[in-house]
Amino acid sequence: MNLEIISKNENQEITSRVNKIIAQISDLISQKHLQPGDKLPAERILAEKFEVSRRSLRVAILKLESYGILVSMPQSGTFIANIGSIAMQGMIEDILSLGLPDFKSLVETRILLELKAVRLAALRRTDDDLARIKEALDAHETKLRSGEDAVQEDLLFHLAIAKASGNVTMNKIMIGITPQIIVDFKKYHKDYDSLDELRIIEHAEIYEAIKEKNPQLAKDKMKKHFAMLYKYCYDIAEDVF
Repeated sequence: MNLEIISKNENQEITSRVNKIIAQISDLISQKHLQPGDKLPAERILAEKFEVSRRSLRVAILKLESYGILVSMPQSGTFIANIGSIAMQGMIEDILSLGLPDFKSLVETRILLELKAVRLAALRRTDDDLARIKEALDAHETKLRSGEDAVQEDLLFHLAIAKASGNVTMNKIMIGITPQIIVDFKKYHKDYDSLDELRIIEHAEIYEAIKEKNPQLAKDKMKKHFAMLYKYCYDIAEDVF
Protein backbone atom coordinates (compact mmCIF):
# COMPACT_ATOMS: atom_id res chain seq x y z
CA MET A 1 0.00 0.00 0.00
CA ASN A 2 1.37 3.43 -0.90
CA LEU A 3 0.41 6.26 1.43
CA GLU A 4 0.34 9.70 -0.14
CA ILE A 5 1.81 12.22 2.27
CA ILE A 6 0.82 15.86 1.96
CA SER A 7 1.70 18.89 4.02
CA LYS A 8 -0.66 20.48 6.52
CA ASN A 9 -1.02 23.58 4.31
CA GLU A 10 -1.90 21.43 1.30
CA ASN A 11 -4.39 19.53 3.42
CA GLN A 12 -6.00 22.79 4.52
CA GLU A 13 -6.25 24.01 0.92
CA ILE A 14 -7.86 20.76 -0.22
CA THR A 15 -10.29 20.77 2.71
CA SER A 16 -11.27 24.39 2.02
CA ARG A 17 -11.88 23.67 -1.67
CA VAL A 18 -13.86 20.51 -0.97
CA ASN A 19 -15.96 22.19 1.74
CA LYS A 20 -16.86 25.00 -0.63
CA ILE A 21 -18.20 22.42 -3.10
CA ILE A 22 -20.09 20.65 -0.31
CA ALA A 23 -21.75 23.95 0.60
CA GLN A 24 -22.72 24.42 -3.06
CA ILE A 25 -24.20 20.91 -3.20
CA SER A 26 -26.15 21.67 -0.01
CA ASP A 27 -27.47 24.92 -1.50
CA LEU A 28 -28.46 23.10 -4.68
CA ILE A 29 -30.42 20.49 -2.70
CA SER A 30 -32.23 23.24 -0.80
CA GLN A 31 -32.95 25.37 -3.87
CA LYS A 32 -34.20 22.44 -5.93
CA HIS A 33 -36.16 21.05 -2.95
CA LEU A 34 -34.58 17.67 -3.56
CA GLN A 35 -35.84 14.88 -1.33
CA PRO A 36 -34.30 11.66 -0.02
CA GLY A 37 -33.93 9.27 -2.92
CA ASP A 38 -33.73 12.05 -5.53
CA LYS A 39 -30.87 11.93 -7.99
CA LEU A 40 -28.27 14.67 -8.23
CA PRO A 41 -27.37 16.11 -11.65
CA ALA A 42 -24.50 14.37 -13.44
CA GLU A 43 -20.96 15.18 -12.28
CA ARG A 44 -20.18 16.97 -15.56
CA ILE A 45 -23.17 19.28 -15.13
CA LEU A 46 -22.36 19.98 -11.48
CA ALA A 47 -18.70 20.68 -12.25
CA GLU A 48 -19.70 23.21 -14.90
CA LYS A 49 -22.32 24.81 -12.66
CA PHE A 50 -19.95 25.16 -9.72
CA GLU A 51 -16.98 26.03 -11.98
CA VAL A 52 -14.76 23.40 -10.38
CA SER A 53 -12.80 20.43 -11.67
CA ARG A 54 -14.55 17.09 -11.83
CA ARG A 55 -11.79 15.66 -9.65
CA SER A 56 -12.49 18.16 -6.84
CA LEU A 57 -16.21 17.56 -7.22
CA ARG A 58 -15.67 13.82 -6.94
CA VAL A 59 -13.68 14.26 -3.71
CA ALA A 60 -16.54 16.31 -2.24
CA ILE A 61 -19.09 13.68 -3.26
CA LEU A 62 -16.94 10.90 -1.79
CA LYS A 63 -16.71 12.85 1.46
CA LEU A 64 -20.50 13.17 1.62
CA GLU A 65 -20.79 9.47 0.81
CA SER A 66 -18.44 8.63 3.69
CA TYR A 67 -20.84 10.40 6.05
CA GLY A 68 -23.84 8.62 4.54
CA ILE A 69 -25.40 11.77 3.07
CA LEU A 70 -25.05 10.74 -0.57
CA VAL A 71 -25.18 7.30 -2.15
CA SER A 72 -23.53 6.52 -5.49
CA MET A 73 -24.87 3.63 -7.53
CA PRO A 74 -22.76 2.33 -10.43
CA GLN A 75 -24.24 3.23 -13.84
CA SER A 76 -27.15 4.95 -12.13
CA GLY A 77 -25.75 8.12 -10.54
CA THR A 78 -25.56 9.79 -7.15
CA PHE A 79 -28.62 9.95 -4.90
CA ILE A 80 -29.57 11.68 -1.68
CA ALA A 81 -29.64 9.22 1.20
CA ASN A 82 -32.85 8.53 3.06
CA ILE A 83 -31.97 10.40 6.25
CA GLY A 84 -34.41 13.33 6.15
CA SER A 85 -33.73 16.92 5.10
CA ILE A 86 -33.39 18.35 8.63
CA ALA A 87 -30.85 15.72 9.71
CA MET A 88 -29.01 16.07 6.40
CA GLN A 89 -28.64 19.84 6.68
CA GLY A 90 -27.50 19.53 10.29
CA MET A 91 -24.89 16.95 9.33
CA ILE A 92 -23.60 19.10 6.47
CA GLU A 93 -23.29 22.08 8.82
CA ASP A 94 -21.28 19.92 11.21
CA ILE A 95 -19.04 18.68 8.39
CA LEU A 96 -18.34 22.22 7.23
CA SER A 97 -17.52 23.36 10.77
CA LEU A 98 -15.01 20.59 11.37
CA GLY A 99 -11.40 21.73 11.42
CA LEU A 100 -8.35 19.62 10.65
CA PRO A 101 -7.68 17.15 13.47
CA ASP A 102 -4.69 18.00 15.65
CA PHE A 103 -2.04 15.44 16.51
CA LYS A 104 -3.47 14.73 19.95
CA SER A 105 -6.93 13.91 18.57
CA LEU A 106 -5.38 11.66 15.91
CA VAL A 107 -3.35 9.81 18.54
CA GLU A 108 -6.34 9.38 20.86
CA THR A 109 -8.42 8.02 17.99
CA ARG A 110 -5.64 5.70 16.94
CA ILE A 111 -5.20 4.27 20.46
CA LEU A 112 -8.92 3.74 21.01
CA LEU A 113 -9.34 2.03 17.64
CA GLU A 114 -6.25 -0.15 17.79
CA LEU A 115 -6.81 -1.50 21.29
CA LYS A 116 -10.11 -2.84 20.00
CA ALA A 117 -8.80 -3.77 16.55
CA VAL A 118 -5.95 -5.89 17.89
CA ARG A 119 -8.35 -7.91 20.08
CA LEU A 120 -10.60 -8.54 17.09
CA ALA A 121 -7.60 -9.38 14.91
CA ALA A 122 -6.51 -12.05 17.42
CA LEU A 123 -10.02 -13.53 17.33
CA ARG A 124 -10.75 -13.23 13.62
CA ARG A 125 -7.47 -13.22 11.71
CA THR A 126 -7.10 -15.58 8.78
CA ASP A 127 -3.88 -17.14 7.54
CA ASP A 128 -3.77 -14.49 4.81
CA ASP A 129 -4.18 -11.76 7.42
CA LEU A 130 -1.37 -13.23 9.48
CA ALA A 131 0.89 -13.39 6.43
CA ARG A 132 0.12 -9.73 5.65
CA ILE A 133 0.95 -8.67 9.22
CA LYS A 134 4.19 -10.70 9.14
CA GLU A 135 5.20 -9.12 5.84
CA ALA A 136 4.72 -5.64 7.31
CA LEU A 137 6.54 -6.70 10.49
CA ASP A 138 9.56 -7.90 8.48
CA ALA A 139 9.62 -4.81 6.25
CA HIS A 140 9.61 -2.58 9.32
CA GLU A 141 12.48 -4.47 10.97
CA THR A 142 14.53 -4.55 7.76
CA LYS A 143 14.25 -0.79 7.34
CA LEU A 144 15.20 -0.08 10.95
CA ARG A 145 18.20 -2.42 10.97
CA SER A 146 19.50 -0.80 7.79
CA GLY A 147 19.33 2.59 9.46
CA GLU A 148 16.50 3.89 7.28
CA ASP A 149 13.36 5.76 8.27
CA ALA A 150 10.56 3.24 8.88
CA VAL A 151 7.60 5.40 9.95
CA GLN A 152 5.54 4.28 6.95
CA GLU A 153 6.35 0.60 7.47
CA ASP A 154 5.52 1.02 11.16
CA LEU A 155 2.04 2.31 10.41
CA LEU A 156 1.48 -0.23 7.62
CA PHE A 157 2.01 -2.92 10.25
CA HIS A 158 -0.78 -1.36 12.31
CA LEU A 159 -3.01 -1.03 9.25
CA ALA A 160 -2.53 -4.74 8.55
CA ILE A 161 -3.80 -5.45 12.06
CA ALA A 162 -6.81 -3.17 11.50
CA LYS A 163 -7.62 -5.07 8.33
CA ALA A 164 -7.34 -8.38 10.16
CA SER A 165 -9.95 -7.17 12.66
CA GLY A 166 -12.58 -7.85 10.00
CA ASN A 167 -14.27 -4.55 10.83
CA VAL A 168 -14.50 -2.56 7.60
CA THR A 169 -15.51 0.69 9.30
CA MET A 170 -12.63 0.51 11.77
CA ASN A 171 -10.22 -0.24 8.95
CA LYS A 172 -11.55 2.66 6.89
CA ILE A 173 -11.07 5.13 9.74
CA MET A 174 -7.53 3.88 10.33
CA ILE A 175 -6.67 4.36 6.66
CA GLY A 176 -8.15 7.85 6.84
CA ILE A 177 -6.09 9.06 9.80
CA THR A 178 -2.79 7.32 9.01
CA PRO A 179 -1.30 9.75 6.43
CA GLN A 180 -1.48 12.76 8.76
CA ILE A 181 -0.01 10.74 11.62
CA ILE A 182 2.95 9.94 9.34
CA VAL A 183 3.39 13.65 8.58
CA ASP A 184 3.23 14.75 12.23
CA PHE A 185 4.77 11.86 14.14
CA LYS A 186 8.49 12.59 14.03
CA LYS A 187 7.84 16.30 14.52
CA TYR A 188 6.25 15.57 17.89
CA HIS A 189 8.32 12.57 18.89
CA LYS A 190 11.90 13.86 19.05
CA ASP A 191 13.50 10.67 20.42
CA TYR A 192 11.71 8.35 17.97
CA ASP A 193 14.94 6.97 16.44
CA SER A 194 16.23 5.88 19.86
CA LEU A 195 13.29 3.47 20.19
CA ASP A 196 14.16 1.31 17.18
CA GLU A 197 15.08 -1.90 19.01
CA LEU A 198 12.15 -1.62 21.41
CA ARG A 199 9.72 -1.06 18.52
CA ILE A 200 11.02 -4.19 16.79
CA ILE A 201 10.57 -6.26 19.95
CA GLU A 202 7.10 -4.94 20.76
CA HIS A 203 5.82 -5.36 17.20
CA ALA A 204 7.01 -8.97 17.31
CA GLU A 205 5.20 -9.51 20.62
CA ILE A 206 1.97 -8.12 19.19
CA TYR A 207 2.31 -10.35 16.14
CA GLU A 208 2.88 -13.46 18.27
CA ALA A 209 -0.20 -12.72 20.38
CA ILE A 210 -2.32 -12.41 17.23
CA LYS A 211 -0.77 -15.57 15.82
CA GLU A 212 -1.66 -17.41 19.05
CA LYS A 213 -5.22 -16.03 18.84
CA ASN A 214 -4.94 -14.58 22.33
CA PRO A 215 -7.05 -11.38 22.34
CA GLN A 216 -6.27 -10.23 25.89
CA LEU A 217 -2.53 -10.72 25.43
CA ALA A 218 -2.70 -8.90 22.08
CA LYS A 219 -4.46 -5.95 23.72
CA ASP A 220 -1.98 -5.89 26.62
CA LYS A 221 0.98 -5.89 24.24
CA MET A 222 -0.55 -3.12 22.13
CA LYS A 223 -1.27 -1.07 25.25
CA LYS A 224 2.33 -1.51 26.38
CA HIS A 225 3.52 -0.49 22.93
CA PHE A 226 1.48 2.72 22.93
CA ALA A 227 2.56 3.59 26.48
CA MET A 228 6.16 3.41 25.27
CA LEU A 229 5.50 5.15 21.98
CA TYR A 230 3.65 8.10 23.49
CA LYS A 231 5.47 8.35 26.81
CA TYR A 232 6.34 11.96 25.96
CA CYS A 233 2.64 12.84 26.24
CA TYR A 234 1.03 10.72 28.94
CA ASP A 235 -1.79 13.24 29.10
CA ILE A 236 -2.94 11.50 25.91
CA ALA A 237 -2.21 7.92 26.92
CA GLU A 238 -3.68 7.99 30.41
CA ASP A 239 -6.95 9.49 29.23
CA VAL A 240 -7.67 6.83 26.64
CA PHE A 241 -6.22 3.62 28.07
